[in-house]
Amino acid sequence: MILPKDLRGDWSYPTAIRFGPGRIGELADACRSLGMARPLLVTDPGLAALPMVRSALKSNAAAGLPTGKFADIQGNPVGANVVDGVAAYRNGGHDGVIAFGGGSAIDAAKTIALMAVQDRPLWDFEDIGDNWKRIAVDRAIPVVAVPTTAGTGSEVGRASVILDEATMTKKVIFHPSMMPAIVIADPHLTLGLPKGVTAATGMDALAHCLEAFCAPAFHPIADGIALEGLRLVRDWLPAAYRDGGDLAARAHMMVAASMGATAFQKGLGAVHAISHPVSAHHGVHHGLANAILLPYVLKYNRPAIADKMVRLGRVLGLDDPSFDGVQAWLLDLRRTLDIPHCFGDIGVTGGDADRVAQSALIDPTAATNPARLDKAVLKRIFLDCVAGKL
Repeated sequence: MILPKDLRGDWSYPTAIRFGPGRIGELADACRSLGMARPLLVTDPGLAALPMVRSALKSNAAAGLPTGKFADIQGNPVGANVVDGVAAYRNGGHDGVIAFGGGSAIDAAKTIALMAVQDRPLWDFEDIGDNWKRIAVDRAIPVVAVPTTAGTGSEVGRASVILDEATMTKKVIFHPSMMPAIVIADPHLTLGLPKGVTAATGMDALAHCLEAFCAPAFHPIADGIALEGLRLVRDWLPAAYRDGGDLAARAHMMVAASMGATAFQKGLGAVHAISHPVSAHHGVHHGLANAILLPYVLKYNRPAIADKMVRLGRVLGLDDPSFDGVQAWLLDLRRTLDIPHCFGDIGVTGGDADRVAQSALIDPTAATNPARLDKAVLKRIFLDCVAGKL
């Protein structure tokens, strides 16, 4: 039996991670260790109203660390959210950021911390070519990340995804300095997460691990992390979905999420390339979009990944360690989690297939798909996913 005392650790991989039940009590200490005296806590409106955020603010105040709050963040954060957050940071005289929440809040918080000391506009730093070299890092703002879901792994990432409202395009903002200095990963904060959010975020972690493992670059370190992350998802996501109070399941899924984001430095692929415009244009939760798309992209990539699926099937302990076995496991997992079979099931139509395909083609994640992509291929995958043609 796994006891709470066994679910604790201090890791540097490479972010300094304080992992375990109750570690949220170390928030003020973590902020102080980075030189913060007046941090700004950035979260989303839903979390801002919950006891966990009020408790964090109260605890910091009691420790002599007055903490501001900014919660004007959309589900898919937009550039205006970052602009408003930077204004709140500057006007409040803050000296550090606490990124508190799921992927959207953490992405927005990291970008606010980045932009608070930049002289150029946000979109100048989109992850294209060497744009990241434009970023001034001599005045970097420290960030403490506190994840409250187990999906994106943004707490250990060097990038954020922000929606450009002018073009309705999700853009990746990247720089190594965006990686939080300290992560407080307390699975208590994920207890009771609604089933739908548990499923969508858990499948996001799975997608990160699976696409990273399938990416063609030579990176055995990322491959190893991705495979173990997938094993953890197999073992613990159904349990977390069945019982929101299962602390062991929540803890292991929190680890799997961080592992996925660590592994995908190797690359992602067509799942993310397509899900980004689908989320931007149709308002679909990113993790849910990934969950629905996964088997359709795997089907297209099959010739390029069949050997890897044998290896994955063995790690997962499948009776049939093959592409077909992995695909069957994935489809069965989706049914267990009540994931819709296709985009059509959630009201997404194929009317903007050309626009989705064009956006997917230029998405930076498309470049590391294991099989060659072009606009026609991406359009076909999207339309198959709309129709449920597998």
